Amino acid sequence: MTIWKKNFTLESLNQTSTNTLVEHLGIEYVSFDGGSLSAVMPVDSRTHQPLGMLHGGASVVLAETLGSIAANLCVDEGKYCVGLDINANHIRGMRSGLVKGTTSPIHIGATTQVWQIEIVDERERLVCTSRLTMAVMTHKKKESLQ
Repeated sequence: MTIWKKNFTLESLNQTSTNTLVEHLGIEYVSFDGGSLSAVMPVDSRTHQPLGMLHGGASVVLAETLGSIAANLCVDEGKYCVGLDINANHIRGMRSGLVKGTTSPIHIGATTQVWQIEIVDERERLVCTSRLTMAVMTHKKKESLQ
């Protein structure tokens, strides 16, 4: 059983990143299964804070990117999701390497969704844990100009 209501591939997801902050930070979707989605992000000059460590904001970008795209893949046609709230706890500092974020739903409702995102280092040690709340919206029909 799967939570996904829209068809997608890793290639199609990665194409959505073209000319965005996601592409600029080097985030790449790498795997999914019936209930989760994962992406990696380099820890380098693009994602460092001034002390040369992974910027907490970059971790939040990875978390929101994963939760947001996952939420939008879980709604029916005519619906879309937007972020309401995100929080993050930064557990471990990093200076180089790669982090991997994985998101899975805590709640998929008719009007809200809540997603948990765990970001780990290459040794599977927790770097950041985040929770994202999304609002489920309905596309409004465009009114005729008649």
